[in-house]
Amino acid sequence: MTSASAKETSPKDFETLIAAAITFPLSSLIIAPSPARFELIISNLNSSSSSSSFPVNLKSSSSNPTRLRPLQDSIQSNFMENIENSVDFHIPTCEQEQIFHQRVENTETCADLVIPRSENSTNHQLMCLEPRRRIFVQDPPWFSSIFLKGLYKRIKLQEYREMKKRKFNLLRRRQVKQETEAWERMVDEYKELEAKMIEKRLAPNLPHIKGLFLGWFGPLREAIEREQKMQRTKKQKAAYAPHIELLPADKVAVIVMHKMMGLVMAGHEDRCVQVVQAAVHIGMAIEQEIRIHSFLEKTKNYKRKKIIADTEEVLSKEKELLRKRVNSLIKSKRVMEAQKLLKNEETKPWGRDTQAKLGSRLVELLIETAYVQHPVNPADYSPPDVRPAFRHRFKTILKHPGQKTTKRYGVVECDPLVLAGLDRSAKHMLIPYVPMLVPPKKWKGYNKGGYLFLPSYVMRTHGSRKQQEALKSVTGNCMKKVFEALDTLGSTKWRVNKQVLSVLESIWVSGGNIAGLVDRNDVPIPEKPLSEDMTEVQKWKWSVRKAKKINQERHSQRCDTELKLSVARRMKDEEGFYYPHNLDFRGRAYPMHPHLNHLSSDVCRGVLEFAEGRPLGKSGLRWLKIHLANLFSGGVEKLSHDGRLAFVENHLYEIFDSAENPINGSRWWLTAEDPFQCLAACINLSEALKSSSPHSVISHLPIHQLEAAAVNLVAGEKPADVYSEIAVRVHEIMKRDSNKDPSKHPQALLAKILIDQVDRKLVKQTVMTSVYGVTFVGAREQIKRRLEEKGHITDDRQLFAAACYAAKVTLTALGEIFEAARSIMGWLGDCAKVIASENQPVRWTTPLGLPVVQPYCKNERHLIRTSLQVLALQREGKSVEIRKQRTAFPPNFVHSLDGSHMMMTAVACRDAGLHFAGVHDSFWTHACDVDEMNQILRKKFVELYNMPILENLLESFQTSYPTLSFPPLPERGNFDLEEVLLHLAVQVVLHLAVQVVIVGSH
Repeated sequence: MTSASAKETSPKDFETLIAAAITFPLSSLIIAPSPARFELIISNLNSSSSSSSFPVNLKSSSSNPTRLRPLQDSIQSNFMENIENSVDFHIPTCEQEQIFHQRVENTETCADLVIPRSENSTNHQLMCLEPRRRIFVQDPPWFSSIFLKGLYKRIKLQEYREMKKRKFNLLRRRQVKQETEAWERMVDEYKELEAKMIEKRLAPNLPHIKGLFLGWFGPLREAIEREQKMQRTKKQKAAYAPHIELLPADKVAVIVMHKMMGLVMAGHEDRCVQVVQAAVHIGMAIEQEIRIHSFLEKTKNYKRKKIIADTEEVLSKEKELLRKRVNSLIKSKRVMEAQKLLKNEETKPWGRDTQAKLGSRLVELLIETAYVQHPVNPADYSPPDVRPAFRHRFKTILKHPGQKTTKRYGVVECDPLVLAGLDRSAKHMLIPYVPMLVPPKKWKGYNKGGYLFLPSYVMRTHGSRKQQEALKSVTGNCMKKVFEALDTLGSTKWRVNKQVLSVLESIWVSGGNIAGLVDRNDVPIPEKPLSEDMTEVQKWKWSVRKAKKINQERHSQRCDTELKLSVARRMKDEEGFYYPHNLDFRGRAYPMHPHLNHLSSDVCRGVLEFAEGRPLGKSGLRWLKIHLANLFSGGVEKLSHDGRLAFVENHLYEIFDSAENPINGSRWWLTAEDPFQCLAACINLSEALKSSSPHSVISHLPIHQLEAAAVNLVAGEKPADVYSEIAVRVHEIMKRDSNKDPSKHPQALLAKILIDQVDRKLVKQTVMTSVYGVTFVGAREQIKRRLEEKGHITDDRQLFAAACYAAKVTLTALGEIFEAARSIMGWLGDCAKVIASENQPVRWTTPLGLPVVQPYCKNERHLIRTSLQVLALQREGKSVEIRKQRTAFPPNFVHSLDGSHMMMTAVACRDAGLHFAGVHDSFWTHACDVDEMNQILRKKFVELYNMPILENLLESFQTSYPTLSFPPLPERGNFDLEEVLLHLAVQVVLHLAVQVVIVGSH
């Protein structure tokens, strides 16, 4: 049959062929890579043959596949070009193509390659079939390169989606195991080590903390088993009896050891942990694990331990049916349905009393069973020096410095040998809330969202019942924008910057003490002087106390660094990970993971980067340079943008050297204020500038932008710097005081000492916190730390006096410069005082619908008797703290507005296709997207503060407390929000003008 004798194609046949072409598998389509012809083989049309008006028999059997003769037409060349450019396509070698062309040109019929597809297998094999007669079709109107290109794209897209789905399911399974089996894995590890130790009759060579745990594990487990058995058989059971046997003894033992050592690592003074703190922490951890354990026992076919078997005997028929139903859902991988089914089966929260009683008994068992062996001199032939690892005692301290009243409380004190080397093995501690391998659950309620199984709450209420009730009473729709923002923050995918992590680990192994890392060695304790002069002895006591305090701080910081490094090492080989976010009571968002996150120190920020990279582009390269200059700081960050760009251009040699040889080179990056972030920027910029196409280099680095002008919302040649402005004013006041008569003005001497130490850094923290209501004591401590860092004042008494004076002067300068802001702060405080005087907490609703309740109430002591001692638990009382409600309201209200602006910006950036991360008033995105993010944050700033915020607040107060009288609104400042939009419009016009010039030049 030839094309000349072909009948006209009917619409029905056209539809049939299109449907067939869309549904046949990719393996059935073979296209000969010839520029002059192509071949289509359809082998999966399995219908019985029948007559058709179309020249091709579309309903032929699969054993006799339909063939279309290779064509020479105008479509072919374009089709091949499109296919090769759009999909992964196998291009044959020249030799293979010549052979193919020979076959086609020299023979009327030849063997065709057909790929049959088995229903039960995805493996396809090439088979050589018998020669078939070919059918020639000339220029079919229903067949085009566009159609085949789209077909290939759909097939590839489907394959890609299936691959992503498989990958996601694998990661999700890992995440579920990570959340639910962490303690179980620890138990198995200790059991295995215990078995090896018994088998080899030799203690394995383990890190310090694991060696301690292995020695304590067996005795503690046996003690817990005895306690469980005793409580089951005892007539008068203890209050904790129903709870202590809900977990296997080995798992309880592991939780107790890890939680106690975690508290010790937190850096508590004198090697002590308060009993009430240890008891509640351990009780909470046991309750949390019981919930997870209970869920898994109900939903998985575990081999029941005896304790579980005993529990199952008393299950009602309804619960047995529920368990079977849940098991079947789990088998079919319908975990979410299983969770919903068990929603009403969850146990009620224990409460602090139950947690403290159980925790206290477990602490007591640890004290009774945990021992350490001190090294002895073999030459002395003395018996082993075995001592208790922990002991319980009471400690008496002053309630308030300078007062004689004291308070007495119980502590658990650990042996010095327990602490020795603890900071070097902190990485072996179990960290439950690690970053997630899959995006967090979307927030839908107070406790619905975040981690898949670990308890997650949308707000950190710290036990405030009033705040919890306010959140639970609000409908989901009212907080929809808040949930949406938290989901957006949680969906940002991160990864570990391996180059920066490698440098960090090298420095840490070498002893730290540079790049902001703590010294891994303690300061030596001064020896007691031989002289008995009281002045010398007193001076020695002061120096000993100071050295011990420094060593305690260093120990805590070393443990913290080890924990951060532990998480970084764990996550470094992951393609990406996510941080579930929740809120503090003021509405500021925080990652739920506490150690390695972007809200933490320079170390964490340097090690973290976006998992998805984007090409720098021209604007991105410019912002990367500005970002590097900002990180270097030292005054550079206050230059104009051109000044900062010039700074980077003048230091390219140092930047390249830092990127290529960060450890053994000139180490210029170490001189930066944020060294590890600066190093990450050096590496990225060096890669771009050394590339043949800098603008196309992929960047994963988050670029930071601050929120406001003196926080830079309006245009200016240089960024406004309120910190420098305050520092100048402080210097002027001190210069004036230094010229006064010291006999009449004692501060004159302090002014002379401090006048050369006043700079931006000295006052920065106090200025930052002043608008949030910093007190004199807070300002004094902030400035004292800065003066200690400078090291010019060594005498402690003189340092304290200088800090008091500098704090007083700084607060005076703030009052002079921020007069309008302080009047608003005063009004907010006055309103809070009116409300608190009626014994009511201050409440308000943020612009995004989040209800906020200030938690400052007078705590009530609640005494409970435990097996270890009588514990005094603190719980929220009925009376509010009037002074705290008044002083805290202004900063808390400002924080809630900051949080609202950040969340509004986050959602808008997501809608614009930007990756976004936020650190309160610092917004992060890719370098290429900074300009667009700047536009968005300004628009959202104007949108937020165009609302009548203070008017709405006053109206809500008057509505909630109609009998109270509130002061009138204060006068506003002169900041014009339209200037923000005007500045934005100017930026857009300039951008468009540049684009016109570029287009015109082409």
